Amino acid sequence: MKETIKYYYDIDVDELEENDGKYHFKFQNRDFFFVFYNRNIEELDDIILCVQNMKEKGIQVNDLFLNRDRQYLTKVGEYNYILMAVSNYSETYDIFDIVAITSKLRLNSKNSKIYRNNWGNLWMQKIDYFEYQIRELGLNKHVIKDSFSYYIGLAENAISYVNNTNFKYPIANALIVLSHRRIFYPNYKLNFMNPLSFIFDLEVRDIAEYLKAMYFSSEDESEVLEDLKCYLKLRNLSIYEASMLYARLLYPSYYFDVYENVMNKEQNEEDLLDIIKKCNGFEYFLKEAYLEITKYAPIEKIDWLIN
Repeated sequence: MKETIKYYYDIDVDELEENDGKYHFKFQNRDFFFVFYNRNIEELDDIILCVQNMKEKGIQVNDLFLNRDRQYLTKVGEYNYILMAVSNYSETYDIFDIVAITSKLRLNSKNSKIYRNNWGNLWMQKIDYFEYQIRELGLNKHVIKDSFSYYIGLAENAISYVNNTNFKYPIANALIVLSHRRIFYPNYKLNFMNPLSFIFDLEVRDIAEYLKAMYFSSEDESEVLEDLKCYLKLRNLSIYEASMLYARLLYPSYYFDVYENVMNKEQNEEDLLDIIKKCNGFEYFLKEAYLEITKYAPIEKIDWLIN
């Protein structure tokens, strides 16, 4: 890979570290990452435009580099890679940073190829595929088999919640902002400012994903509810936005992300146990979250969870 980087970017790499599919090296006091391009090629122009708009607004997004052919994508074997650089990549962003940064870039037209807001259909397709996987490939996955139906049930609740919300309330005034395919906790700059994660979606998407990631990674789970309270005070959410926030909290992306890694042999099945052990605590959080959100908007009640 050193030879590829030298040929396409004229950079002499002394030490190249490979970690989780990212090739990392230092050059001119900056951290560079040569990473697999995991997006649809048709989305690249809109991603680049997003990066340009962020820079114009003074947001310190990760830089993307053209190669010697004046292209952002570099073919390595059968795969496309892209070179990016970031300063202070271990800097972290909290819930206030998420609101402050993402709200600077709003989507006024739904024509962007990186606009997302079809949660119900996407989630339904995913769980249909997961159920097929379990039937065909999950015979020896005992941890998954014992827990799978519970998380499928949560997902189905989330899908119904989204569908009911879309039926009842207009999306017209909802805030569509810079969002991310995935949010992690801690929320490092390397991930949060990675253009390959950028999409446009409801602001509540990133908030809900941040809170879930925080709950399953933090030792002090009470802080998660406090962050939710702070967000609700900060934003005057419509009933539509508040309902979609709760639907997103319901959807167990934290479980399905690990599940997919297990099925792809990238993680051990036992890694799910830490999530499963917290299921009762997270149900309590969902109940408390509902009570907090209803102080601001009359969202739908889920009887089995709230009573």
